[in-house]
Amino acid sequence: MFLASLSFFLTFGVTRVITHAYRASTDPFQLWVAGVHVHHLVWGILLLLLVGYAWLVQVGTGMNGSSLRVGRLTALLYGAGAALTLDEFALWLNLEDVYWEREGRASLDAIALFGALVSAGLWGGPFLRAVTRRARRVLRRRAPSPR
Repeated sequence: MFLASLSFFLTFGVTRVITHAYRASTDPFQLWVAGVHVHHLVWGILLLLLVGYAWLVQVGTGMNGSSLRVGRLTALLYGAGAALTLDEFALWLNLEDVYWEREGRASLDAIALFGALVSAGLWGGPFLRAVTRRARRVLRRRAPSPR
């Protein structure tokens, strides 16, 4: 979870910096195929498909050293793919390029929601267990004693 979260936020940050930097000029990272701009969400979807397939065939799920490294790599690729894909969520929703328009805000909302989810998965488990333990203690103290 840590690697996926780190990769997600770093990829999102780098992607936004690059798109802002090249907004007014020609973006050297743009890819055009037969006159059609290939958006970065395509690369994100391809990464997610690759990682999903690798996890389906259980690549990187063993306990040996090389398997552990592959598992970590797929976690990093998953975070990057999710960031690239969700950064253009508004494009999926509107089926047109609204990245810099008001409707493009939907992408930022999707990033915030998924970022919260992946972060909650990272640190939320220990926090929720601690809250549950504390609540049990408080409830035990307040429970009426049997007579």
